[in-house]
Amino acid sequence: MTRHINRSEFSAFLGQTLNVAQYRDYCPNGLQVEGRATIARVVTGVTASLALIEAALEWDADTLLVHHGYFWRGEDMRVIGQKQRRLKLLLSNDINLFGYHLPLDSHPELGNNAQLARRLDLEASGRFGDNDIGWIGRCHAPSVKTAADLAMLIEKRLGRMPLLIGDPQQSVGPVAWCTGGAQGMLGEAIEAGASVYISGEISEPTVHLARETGTIYLAAGHHATERYGVQALGEFVAGHFGIEHRFIDIDNPV
Repeated sequence: MTRHINRSEFSAFLGQTLNVAQYRDYCPNGLQVEGRATIARVVTGVTASLALIEAALEWDADTLLVHHGYFWRGEDMRVIGQKQRRLKLLLSNDINLFGYHLPLDSHPELGNNAQLARRLDLEASGRFGDNDIGWIGRCHAPSVKTAADLAMLIEKRLGRMPLLIGDPQQSVGPVAWCTGGAQGMLGEAIEAGASVYISGEISEPTVHLARETGTIYLAAGHHATERYGVQALGEFVAGHFGIEHRFIDIDNPV
């Protein structure tokens, strides 16, 4: 028999696990759209897109658990266009939406940075940046000696070739990383002692700062670097409560 748990119990457990109260964030963390009072089937995904909601419906899920939810600071507050279509589909099918942004990036075991480190053989020795969101340490993959080697490892482990800024033959020293759209933290990574910085996205000023400081920058993809935290969180919470879980990957090339 499928087990059902109370939504409030599910919410409280996630809030405590991710230590949500300690973060200053750009969106609400936790329950964002209220659906059924009991939870039995959870779908995890990176972003609460229309495609992910539709895929969750096909699996008859009652709950979506994502990294990128809704109601971001500075967004249009009106419920129109795609926001209306997404919310209508959730509400008309009584589906809960839980979103966790910075708390999921930062968690020491389940978070995006921790899970990326596992896949790239990175071992952290310190943190940097606001909320200690950035990580720094060393890459222990035997094959990685140069920046080109690290780029090849990223391609193999994440399934996409990163954009490399800098000398591909430069040796790899201390490596800093922060998943997603953390290109603005390159300066802080350099101050923390990084010779290489890995993030998801890149912007025009990032290129110049990397070149001028001799720092290798690897843009490995926002979506590609953030697929793993929400999967780990879904597996963890499903195992804790004995409920069903499925990760659905809606591909995104950025």
